[in-house]
Amino acid sequence: MFIKSRRDFLQAGLSSVTALGALGGMSKFGEMNAFAAGGGSYQALVCIFLAGGNDGHNTVIPISTAAQGINLYQQARQNLALPQASLLQIQNGTDVYGLHPKLTELQQLYNGGKAAILTNVGMLVAPGLDRTSYLNGAAVPANLFSHSDQANQWQTTVPNGLISTGWGGRLADAVQAQNAGAIFPPVVDASGCGMFCTGNQNFPSVVPPTGAVQVSGIQGNTARQQGMQSLLSFDNGLKLVQSSNGIFTRGSNNANTLNGLLAAGPVINTVFPSNNGLAAQLKMVARIMSVRSQLGLNRQIFFCTLGGFDTHSSQLANQDALLAQLSPAIAAFYNSTVELGISQQVTTFTTSEFGRTLQPNSSSGTDHAWASHHFAIGGAVKGGSMYGTFPVLALGGQYDATGGGAMIPTTSVTQYAATLAKWFGVGAGSMQSIFPSIGNFPNSDLGFLG
Repeated sequence: MFIKSRRDFLQAGLSSVTALGALGGMSKFGEMNAFAAGGGSYQALVCIFLAGGNDGHNTVIPISTAAQGINLYQQARQNLALPQASLLQIQNGTDVYGLHPKLTELQQLYNGGKAAILTNVGMLVAPGLDRTSYLNGAAVPANLFSHSDQANQWQTTVPNGLISTGWGGRLADAVQAQNAGAIFPPVVDASGCGMFCTGNQNFPSVVPPTGAVQVSGIQGNTARQQGMQSLLSFDNGLKLVQSSNGIFTRGSNNANTLNGLLAAGPVINTVFPSNNGLAAQLKMVARIMSVRSQLGLNRQIFFCTLGGFDTHSSQLANQDALLAQLSPAIAAFYNSTVELGISQQVTTFTTSEFGRTLQPNSSSGTDHAWASHHFAIGGAVKGGSMYGTFPVLALGGQYDATGGGAMIPTTSVTQYAATLAKWFGVGAGSMQSIFPSIGNFPNSDLGFLG
């Protein structure tokens, strides 16, 4: 890797120091105060990234709506169509939809007014794109249908061009005054975050489900600890080495701080599913939230991942298994926020780099597409409703870019993210700096948060 600047060096150091469980970069790390007040204005965003591209067409299915019924879905999906009798019915006004049969807990949250569905969301340069304008060469995001490019765009909200920060990190920058005097970074990566977590002033702390990790072989050995401290404090005059030592030291200190508080902190009594990687990540998120006051944090952002959604083959079985992890994990996490008394102050939301084609491929799977459907969950969510325009599921129709059912988004990732940002406390004057293309969209608040 060619390192051109100190910033490049720090960025490179982020990945190499993750074993420490924490990364530096947050300003104003004060002396630890175990009784630092979190205040009554606490809010947190929890992003769940469905890596690989979740198939929205078998996640939310129209059964009987004003625009269409289930027949179009069944005709287009062929051998991947889920039986109508298996679908978990929900309503959006008078329209009837069905959720995937493994989403029982999400159905309950939706019907209980604690979950909303954001329909046909994807990366856009500007609103109003349809099949005709797409085929006529209208501006579209760069490298559509590419995993890495679309994941990066979802995490930065920049459809074209390069940027070194993600919108989660930029949110943390914008509300940094809310965390003045905090002793721990406001952004936590529970699973291996991409660009989303990195801001200009804030970098994520990496905390896996087992807790913040220290360097092995040193803890409990006085001689080794002293030797490590000597290496880190030795001034050899090289700025790059000094910067690296600073990152290492902050990571080590952050890990010690968090692990100490968690060891002495409250027990989470909510039962999380076992043998469920996402549930383990979310349980750690809940535990970190439980010590938010001691950390001095009034605003927190978390990033979790559930992978395996690149279902080019055997999709029915594979997606069944994945959604059977997603739904109970989200429900357990929501219940833990109720237990902690912060369900109104925590919003969980799903993202994914893209959706899948409506038309199956020859391997009983689907291929890379564009828009998909997503969930927002929490006490502040105006649940029991769907937001956005649900596409008519007709191959070659108005919203089909390719003829194979790659649906053109009718809601932009930027609008989705900006709605979350507004709820998080970001003022209108800061929106442009966080979301560079926000001015292209007349409606930047989708209305799913109160």
